[in-house]
Amino acid sequence: MELVDTHAHLEDIEDLDGALERAEKEGVVAVLTMGSDYESNNWSIKESVKYSREKLKIYPSVGFHPWNLNNSNVEVSLRFIEENISKSVAVGEIGLDYWYRDVRKNIKKKEEQKRLFQKLLEISKKNDRPVSIHSRGAWADCVNMTIETGIEKAVFHWFSGPLDVLKKLLDHGYYVSATPAAAYSKEHRAVIAKTPLENLLLETDSTVAYQGEPSEPAHLIKALSAVAELKSEKEQKIAEETTENARLIFKIL
Repeated sequence: MELVDTHAHLEDIEDLDGALERAEKEGVVAVLTMGSDYESNNWSIKESVKYSREKLKIYPSVGFHPWNLNNSNVEVSLRFIEENISKSVAVGEIGLDYWYRDVRKNIKKKEEQKRLFQKLLEISKKNDRPVSIHSRGAWADCVNMTIETGIEKAVFHWFSGPLDVLKKLLDHGYYVSATPAAAYSKEHRAVIAKTPLENLLLETDSTVAYQGEPSEPAHLIKALSAVAELKSEKEQKIAEETTENARLIFKIL
């Protein structure tokens, strides 16, 4: 069984070699590590590939997370993304978050988030790269902006939004990625249940904690198991379909 973790933040894992060894044993053959600011983009491009193993490849992605608007130099990050896009398999993590509040001050206004997201979508389109989108609390705006920009390949990572918005993104041929939360989150489970296998991917969003346990790429098996249960399909079938989807979207393996 071959699995692809399409969304992780590997720079945050302390024992990365050990984590990737465990992932390899679970059948993970590829991990996409997401950039979210200048530092993580720099790590993704310059350091991540050094951790590739014999049977597990690491692929870099560059982006800018809306949570970082208050504490990062956006223009420096955008310049780095444009200068290194040829080395990246995707633009991500990018998007909007209307629920987030920084502990020091409120996240920047919605319009500022949208201006940045629009710039990143345009970089993606210009360079023919798929996007990995964070859309919490901003599901409709993210989908509409992605469609209006003319993006052909988009993954709405850990999507837990309304089913009418899900239908719209699926009608445009976009994808949804299932996390280990598909085992227990009512909203996420409803989305995965309604998403056809041809539009589905797997991810861990490492090192996010699920029910108190920090995740790593080996935990992709939990997402696989949850999807298999929701779809009443064998895990092998889910693995084959989602891995092939990842190959097609990101042009990997």
